[in-house]
Amino acid sequence: MFRKILIANRGEIALRIIRACREMGISTVAVYSEADRDSLHVRFADEHICIGPPIPAESYLNIAAIISAAEVTDAEAIHPGYGFLAENAHFAEICGSCNIRFIGPDPESIRQMGDKATARETARKAKVPIVPGSSGIVKSSEEAIKLAHQFGFPVILKASGGGGGRGMRIAHTDIALVQAYSTAQREAEAAFGNPHLYLEKFIDRPRHVEFQILADQDGNTIHLGERDCSLQRRYQKLVEESPCPVLTPKQRQEMGRAAVRVSKEAGYSSAGTVEFLLGERGEFFFMEMNTRIQVEHCVTEEVTGIDLIKEQIRIAAGERLTLQQKDVQLNGHAIECRINAEDPAENFRPSPGKIEALNLPGGPGVRIDTHIYTEYQVPPYYDSMLAKIITHGPDRQVAIRRMQRALEEFVAEGITTNAPFLWKLITNESFITGKVHTSFVEEYLEKQVLE
Repeated sequence: MFRKILIANRGEIALRIIRACREMGISTVAVYSEADRDSLHVRFADEHICIGPPIPAESYLNIAAIISAAEVTDAEAIHPGYGFLAENAHFAEICGSCNIRFIGPDPESIRQMGDKATARETARKAKVPIVPGSSGIVKSSEEAIKLAHQFGFPVILKASGGGGGRGMRIAHTDIALVQAYSTAQREAEAAFGNPHLYLEKFIDRPRHVEFQILADQDGNTIHLGERDCSLQRRYQKLVEESPCPVLTPKQRQEMGRAAVRVSKEAGYSSAGTVEFLLGERGEFFFMEMNTRIQVEHCVTEEVTGIDLIKEQIRIAAGERLTLQQKDVQLNGHAIECRINAEDPAENFRPSPGKIEALNLPGGPGVRIDTHIYTEYQVPPYYDSMLAKIITHGPDRQVAIRRMQRALEEFVAEGITTNAPFLWKLITNESFITGKVHTSFVEEYLEKQVLE
């Protein structure tokens, strides 16, 4: 087992990793930008080192500075968390060349599953259903139009080298597709340094269901059930829950086995997530694989009782999984809401600033993962997520009621958050009855405007 781990991240995920390491008896090193000098992950790590100015490119994305920090502090491994360098195959390679263990999959798996077109081919080889689409990169708008006529409109263009909604465009006509192609290509180049796109048939009003995977270096692979991530805005998740309220035991078994097959086909080792689109008739299609820990890993932890960060670390240290598929049981129901510093009334404009007063919810079945505190200065340089509220109950109804209560208790004065908006979503009848889909939030917002 490692003696010391450097955490190449910030915010709540850095704290989450520190807590897991503390319980495992592992020392931690926090890296931080000048903007994060007073952050809690800096305060609670065993060691800390500044790696640059606030701009991510000069700090949290600065590979040379992070590797230097690991070498200076004699860290044996680096945990990348999520975002930043978590799915950067080049960074994983450099860690290996410096004899530092990257806590995540090997570089080839990151490349294979990080390139969306290659990931689709991997799923096809694993005999997992994929959305009808291009067999590889679409090289021109003319080729895109030809494929669209083959599959039928609407279609969606996606960046091959990234995600998070950037470089994605839906088109319903030839003219719209030509415009969408150039726009998506520019976005993909700007966001990921890779302008390549692929095309898929657009599945209207699906649910977004993902399966948590654990795989050790000997090829033992299991899934820990699913998370429903259908409530999202502009492809950014807002609310996640486990288990999916509409999935049957048979569907769970089929989709779980499919997720394991994809992981094995990719030779995957570590924690990862295989994501699917679930149609209204119960049909499902492989969408992508995320080769890192997810923001929403907490809901899986709550219903399985398995610490995913600890499992990641054990796998990276070469330990075999002690769990078999038959050992995984889903107990009760968990829901997560992402609290962001943003103003829904102003088109979700970011709301950085000083938190003048703070009250975090508590009570039975409520978990808070956060890095904020009273007088914390929310910086404008990073993702706007402030906290994750996770509630757990014996059933979905209890978990929902606890989330409603928790959102009412959350107070952060001095800035604006999306907590009241999230409360409206989870008290909406469609959510309570489980009748939501990936376009639900956009349709809800349009309806609010019309009213």
